[in-house]
Amino acid sequence: MLGQGVPKPPSPLVFSREFGTIRRPLPEDLKVRARRATAARTAAAPHPGHGGRPGHLTRRRWRSSAGFLTKRERRFNPGGAGTGQQREAPRLVRPEDMDQEYERRLLRQINHQNVPTEARLSKCVSATCSPVSVNSGDRFIPTRAGSNWSINFHYANENCRSPSQTHKAKDASSDSSKDTVAYAALLRNELLGAGIEMVSDLHTDDRRHTVLSQDSHGLFRYTVHTKRVPFDSDNEVSPYSLSPLSNKSHKLLRSPRKPARKISKIPFKVLDAPELQDDFYLNLVDWSAGNLLSVGLGACVYLWSACTSQVTRLCDLSVDGDSVTSVCWNERGSLVAVGTHKGYVQIWDAAGGRKLTSLEGHSARVGALAWNGEQLSSGSRDRVILQRDVRTPPSTERRLQGHRQEVCGLKWSPDHQHLASGGNDNKLLVWNSSSLLPVQQYSDHLAAVKAIAWSPHQHGLLVSGGGTADRCLRFWNTLTGQALQSTDTGSQVCNLAWSKHANELVSTHGYSQNQILVWKYPSLTQVAKLTGHSYRVLYLAVSPDGEAIVTGAGDETLRFWNVFSKTRCTKESKSVLNLFTRIR
Repeated sequence: MLGQGVPKPPSPLVFSREFGTIRRPLPEDLKVRARRATAARTAAAPHPGHGGRPGHLTRRRWRSSAGFLTKRERRFNPGGAGTGQQREAPRLVRPEDMDQEYERRLLRQINHQNVPTEARLSKCVSATCSPVSVNSGDRFIPTRAGSNWSINFHYANENCRSPSQTHKAKDASSDSSKDTVAYAALLRNELLGAGIEMVSDLHTDDRRHTVLSQDSHGLFRYTVHTKRVPFDSDNEVSPYSLSPLSNKSHKLLRSPRKPARKISKIPFKVLDAPELQDDFYLNLVDWSAGNLLSVGLGACVYLWSACTSQVTRLCDLSVDGDSVTSVCWNERGSLVAVGTHKGYVQIWDAAGGRKLTSLEGHSARVGALAWNGEQLSSGSRDRVILQRDVRTPPSTERRLQGHRQEVCGLKWSPDHQHLASGGNDNKLLVWNSSSLLPVQQYSDHLAAVKAIAWSPHQHGLLVSGGGTADRCLRFWNTLTGQALQSTDTGSQVCNLAWSKHANELVSTHGYSQNQILVWKYPSLTQVAKLTGHSYRVLYLAVSPDGEAIVTGAGDETLRFWNVFSKTRCTKESKSVLNLFTRIR
């Protein structure tokens, strides 16, 4: 019998467990219209047994034409009707078989148009596809049976943020950001029962909240309290309260908020500094304990009083054909050391305005100076560091040789035991007061190391900054010789200075952003970014009270900024050993 052995096509209703889609069957009206169109084309065609007259069919032909004709059956001979030539006899096919084949082709065509291009490519390339030929439909039914709403609500904002957005969120310290954090904590209290009473508890509550929410499968839960508790309990609200919030949320809203710290983006004073050189290896600005600012301009050193705003000229080296390359005050603020281009180090009395001594020993310019009590360390372009006591004859000196290129940074530790030196050879060396060889050597920087600063808050903590090819701040533990952490600033690091009152530091930068950044340690979040200089910010000094800084650049200006807070953020001790807490 015709049609035997033909496999039965799959059902038009197919469910895919892999993709979670359901395909609808072909509507019945499409089937009826397809049958009617085929019957009309068959009726309009001339019949070979009746002289080519169109529309005249026998009963047998009518029964056979109920099916769908193929292209071969609808093709005419080249002579056409009326020429006496007979057409090719059509091949009879069972209507049931033709209906199934036509439905299969129509379904394939419709589904092929609905499937996107990406889905077709992934379906062809993927090796894990199901062996059954499944076509996607017009609906997607997701499965939410295993959803944990408490965890999803908690981690929604964290997971959706990009790294840049997370970094910006950390840097934000405005009132709006704090209001957003408080609002998120309030929602967690009311919807998830987190029990947060202070904004500071928001991060410490994450682990406990995750553990408690493992067994919850619904976002909203309605329970009936059968146990009555007093209205002044920590877990209940007064029965006379009209607020819909819980007691925890009330405590959250009443919790004290730390006022937002605002740093002015505009300098409170700007001074002209003509002939201030744009040289990365020089140190021409320093602020003394007596509130005097020394600035090296060309061949002269000028003193500016922050109290009276008076300017006096301390020295002029143009008589000797020399120029100023570095200046540095001693700790008491009475003496100022001046390094020259010819390799001399001059000691001047600021109050009397006279030169006390001139030290020789270097064969090239002296670009770095650092005081340690009555001892003065000088770094030169000749790659040598000299340590001399200004009270003794110049013959008693210590020569420290460890750098292969110019020494451009020198800083003594707050305990006066270690000296850190940075050079143009990308090395950071640490020396002690007794050895002639460096006790530690760090070579992680990729450019010159000029910016060096010891932390006054943590013993043995040293920070250094690299030049244009490095652009990184790196923190070192000099007690163990280990690298702690580092961050890429995006531009050349020229100077570093710690705050005297808070665990913060300021950095000045050159190529290519010419900015001033205030960092919070150890989180390394940016507290403020100050701009205004049009050239590299090569010079930095901190005021004696620790609140203001002065920056100098090649644009021949000195700008004064208020960046640090004088109040020390320390928590009051509640120990019985603290006698001040028991005084009335």
